[in-house]
Amino acid sequence: MSGELRMSKKERQRMRVMERVKTKDLTLKEAAQLMGVSYRQARRIKARYLKRGASGLVHGGRGRISNRRIDAKLREQILRRYEERYLDFGPTFAMEKLREEGYAIHAETLRQWLLAAGLWQRQRRRNPYRQRRTPKQRFGELVQLDGSHHRWFEERGGTCCLMNMVDDATKTTYAILTEQESTEAAMRLLWGWIERYGIPMSLYCDRKSVYITDREPTLEEQLEGQEPLTAFGKACEKLGIEIITAYSPQAKGRVERSHGVYQDRLVKELRLREISRIPEANEVLAKGFVQGLNRRFSIPPIDPEDAHVRIPKTVDLHTIFCFESTRVVNNDWVVQYACRYFQLLKQKRIRVRPGAKVTVSEWLDGSIHILYQKRELDNLEITRQVLERARKRAS
Repeated sequence: MSGELRMSKKERQRMRVMERVKTKDLTLKEAAQLMGVSYRQARRIKARYLKRGASGLVHGGRGRISNRRIDAKLREQILRRYEERYLDFGPTFAMEKLREEGYAIHAETLRQWLLAAGLWQRQRRRNPYRQRRTPKQRFGELVQLDGSHHRWFEERGGTCCLMNMVDDATKTTYAILTEQESTEAAMRLLWGWIERYGIPMSLYCDRKSVYITDREPTLEEQLEGQEPLTAFGKACEKLGIEIITAYSPQAKGRVERSHGVYQDRLVKELRLREISRIPEANEVLAKGFVQGLNRRFSIPPIDPEDAHVRIPKTVDLHTIFCFESTRVVNNDWVVQYACRYFQLLKQKRIRVRPGAKVTVSEWLDGSIHILYQKRELDNLEITRQVLERARKRAS
């Protein structure tokens, strides 16, 4: 073989091994182990090397035209057809369409042809571009809310959820530990924030069913022109808080980064105190831990004016953070709710007739309140047995 000899890395390595075998620095058995071949294969390699030198180590098919090579004319025809009809198609889709026309070609072969001809470029898969959002300027203008499920007690207890609120302008945080990211947990968290700072203008939440709903509006909602709301959404509507939903974790980066701080510091604090129950952990949060985080990590707002609204003295947050349902008064002035029975007593200032619709409000402390035209009705809870005996006497 004359001229320049091109060898692969493996072939050059074999040449060096054969040189050592030739000078008797290595035995053929040791050479076989270095090359990763059997002893019989090593003998064949040695024979070719002694007979033809370095060229005997080069693969015999190198430089030969493949028996499966597609004819140049067919290649030009396929590329011309691609330009005519499939110019914006990817190689795989174009291959499927070309095969329907009778051109038997592999997608990878077509891709290589298109790259060489400059008819197609690799599509880089980039992460979706997210423009950095400018933080709000006033404290309370936007507060991010989210739950973080984590092993807060490590091996001392199971997984629970940290409900966390972070102000967008100041990074001020407030958090409580709960078993799950539930409606009641979100209500208690917002209640605590309002008692400390006031009513924020808006909340930034994810699209969990706690915060928004995709159900169809009821007939009453349609007649009143109202959008379907969750119990938490109704509470926010009463307080004038706008709920803004985020479509990615990156959108609510403030609260996501705050989760990381809690997962680092709170876990270690609970470990040091050997705490493994939620009530004791919430005492740690309420008695100095959260305040310590705010002193360390919060920043002053750009605009010093506070956007929070103070709670009016006439507003009882028990009536805001509750679960409301509509019920119909039975003929015996009994209202049924959650397998419980409430006998309406004789009202002094308002008259309720059977068939009237009333609102049953269940507070977070578990108490039941029945309202008619926004006035609370006196009632007495009775058992099913008492109700059945009364109905038998009436009949």
